Amino acid sequence: MRASRFLAGIVAATTALALTACGSSDSEETPAATGSAAAASFPISVEHAFGTTTIAKKPERVATVNWANHEVPLALGIVPVGYAKANFGDEDGDGLLPWDAAKLKELGVPTPTLFDETDGIDFEGVADTKPDVILAAYSGLTQQDYDTLSKIAPVVAYPKKPWATSWRDSIKLESKALGLATEGDALITKIEGQMKAEAARYPKLAGKSVMFLTHIDPTDLSKISFYTTNDTRAQFFTDLGMKHPESIAKASATTEEFSLTQSAEQVQNLSDVDIIVTYGDAEGTTLATLQKDPLLSKVPAIARGSFVSLPGSTPVATAANPTPLAVSFVLKDYVDLLGAAADKI
Repeated sequence: MRASRFLAGIVAATTALALTACGSSDSEETPAATGSAAAASFPISVEHAFGTTTIAKKPERVATVNWANHEVPLALGIVPVGYAKANFGDEDGDGLLPWDAAKLKELGVPTPTLFDETDGIDFEGVADTKPDVILAAYSGLTQQDYDTLSKIAPVVAYPKKPWATSWRDSIKLESKALGLATEGDALITKIEGQMKAEAARYPKLAGKSVMFLTHIDPTDLSKISFYTTNDTRAQFFTDLGMKHPESIAKASATTEEFSLTQSAEQVQNLSDVDIIVTYGDAEGTTLATLQKDPLLSKVPAIARGSFVSLPGSTPVATAANPTPLAVSFVLKDYVDLLGAAADKI
């Protein structure tokens, strides 16, 4: 973490920003917020896992940290002054995911400051953008991270657990902080409508049980790992009218972890799984490897090929973890893959 290098120098300078910051006059250098939060009544208080954050005035300079939090303001027409550089799914190396690049182009603005979070949150970079609110509803903030960021500007953290905030709750929390709660609700309704329409193209998907395996190691198939119902990837299936297998729901009920591992010798527990999704390849070698394994080949979904392999860091693989802009961008392709798997049942 980089807090120790700059914290002493910014504490005094940022004290006034902590709960009452307003827009900066240097917006020529970094994109400023362009939304219409003026209609909201401030101050606004947002409750989260670390307490309550009060935003005294309409945010004019919005920064975000960690994965995808910038997508909420962008979807609402607000360009953050800075957000995390994409570290997965960035096929052209420009630091932007394709749906972000498309939205920035639509809004007619240049790429904002991108924070390099390779070694953790870039506290110094965040401070340099002079934000008056920091959004992190979907994140892995620690108490120390939160305390450090709070010395820069008010912080909206996750509501309960790290990396467990649904795309709906991210929109609700962050749109409220921006004074755009009504617009946030409308965005949720729009995305839900898109999901319903796409899923309706494949009636066989309705009610099917789906699990999401984590990355498979073909050199060690003695155990398998899967995302629990606490993870947003698994929650995406219920958004599309499918359900969690009883075996996965039961295992998830006793943990707050986003993934679990079990021995391949317990594959009989997965007999209630209709469709399996995982990160793999487009050529089918991942499925072929599993079908050759003496234990995993006994899983009905694997045996019949009701299997979705999401190649590498492609957009559809990246967006299997649903976020406000990504969902609409890849929804059709993802549902097509799920629908093809359902046709084999």
